[in-house]
Amino acid sequence: MRLQVENLSFSYDEINIIEDVFLDVAKGEFVGLIGPNGSGKSTILKNIYRALMPDNGAVILDGEDLYKMNIKKLATKIGVVGQENFLPFDFKVEEIVAMGRSPHKKLFDRDTKEDKEIIDKSLMQTGMGTMAQRNYIHLSGGEKQRVLIARVLAQQTDFILLDEPTNHLDIQYQLQMFDLVKGLEATVLAAIHDLNIAALYCDKIFVIKEGRIFRAGTPEEILTSAMIYEVYGIKADVIIHPVTKKVSITYLPESLKI
Repeated sequence: MRLQVENLSFSYDEINIIEDVFLDVAKGEFVGLIGPNGSGKSTILKNIYRALMPDNGAVILDGEDLYKMNIKKLATKIGVVGQENFLPFDFKVEEIVAMGRSPHKKLFDRDTKEDKEIIDKSLMQTGMGTMAQRNYIHLSGGEKQRVLIARVLAQQTDFILLDEPTNHLDIQYQLQMFDLVKGLEATVLAAIHDLNIAALYCDKIFVIKEGRIFRAGTPEEILTSAMIYEVYGIKADVIIHPVTKKVSITYLPESLKI
């Protein structure tokens, strides 16, 4: 499943938030969006999954105009995990994950045996299997986020959008979740705050600066000391880690003379 974003622009109160954004995500790629807070990463994703509507531009999914799809069809193609984990009503964990099956059903269809197996598997994959009957409202922030990830797994889409979904998780679950999503072999576009996480999991990275694409390429091409200083304003030592063979970044205090 290929995603093409062309000339995407969005403004709020006549202030440009993102401008002339072009992205290309090939089938099976894990692509990251990185950049400082407020650079436009989340706004790009929200325009793709239609939480916001752009002023200009197009989003094409497998040759089809995403903005012309009905909502149910869109939900069979794209799964979204955002930063927020608030729900207006309380549900049991299992009920929330079961909502991921809704795009595949008619209005009054009941869950089938296959649906139940998919729900149970999604809960187990996210480490929430023993909490299926817990009330969502009583969970910790990290547990809530894992439930929402399980819901997207139950949705079984071929394209997944992740808007910094592991911000509420400790490092163990951050790695577990990215390992899980990477292993699905789905097409993934993710806004990622942690540059070392982006280096570990992304095939390609787009750097967002002040609402525009600043640079694009592989982690090895993009994650350099010079780029990190130019975009984030911090010093960093960048090496290829001897174990992972991936880019590894150590941030340096401004007071250190190098």
